[in-house]
Amino acid sequence: MDYSEYKRIYNGLRSVEDVKRFEEEEGYDKRMLQSLFTQKTTRDVKKRFYVVKKNAKFLLKDWKKGKTLMELAEKNRFPPILTAMMIFQEDGTSKKQFWEYVKDPDKLESPETAEELKEVTEMDMIYSPYGNQIQKERGEWGEELLENWLDEQNIAYRNENELRNKFEKTPDCLLDEPLMYDGKKIFWIESKASFGDNIEFRFNSRKQLIPYTELFGPGVVVYWVGCLNDLETPKGVYVTDISILNEKLKPVEEEEKAD
Repeated sequence: MDYSEYKRIYNGLRSVEDVKRFEEEEGYDKRMLQSLFTQKTTRDVKKRFYVVKKNAKFLLKDWKKGKTLMELAEKNRFPPILTAMMIFQEDGTSKKQFWEYVKDPDKLESPETAEELKEVTEMDMIYSPYGNQIQKERGEWGEELLENWLDEQNIAYRNENELRNKFEKTPDCLLDEPLMYDGKKIFWIESKASFGDNIEFRFNSRKQLIPYTELFGPGVVVYWVGCLNDLETPKGVYVTDISILNEKLKPVEEEEKAD
């Protein structure tokens, strides 16, 4: 995806409703939109969490006056679940108890408060249990695509579970033998169900991808829901998207003979 298109979508994703709008009106992939919205929201939360938390006493005051949890979340442009958590904590509820209420709002004494908590839970596609499940399933979807693609080619590899505790850092798939992808020798493949924009890619490179090259050699990271076309990649890190499923890995010897 080129940067101008990415920026238009990224800037336009201000709410859950915008995710639906881009999908229904412009035909963009739902997983891609959910991923971008999640990345944008979590980045904003990191910047503003303590700023909003400092105002928790005023949020509680407004809630006691009759404003709903959802109204306060929208007014502050902050995730509904986190807004509710700050208000509940300010009112004396522990964080552990709050999440128990999220799982079962009917434990609350007030039916009205229970309904409000149900509403913010339904409207929060990132920090709610449902939102966490969406992200977990998206990750599993990407890993399944990768492993099925390798299995169909009868390529031997070890997955993250098989590699656990054997190396300091482990990619999703470590090839038993190096193979050629797009004219490049690779040793590992990493599956990412996030959108590969500059911030995400830099973070992934620092935390995982560069260490993989140091441990195993060059490899490929696959951003299944999409990525920017012009990412600046470190040496030995190659980037692609779901189009990799149309490719076949080749033995190193076969590629060298072709050259």
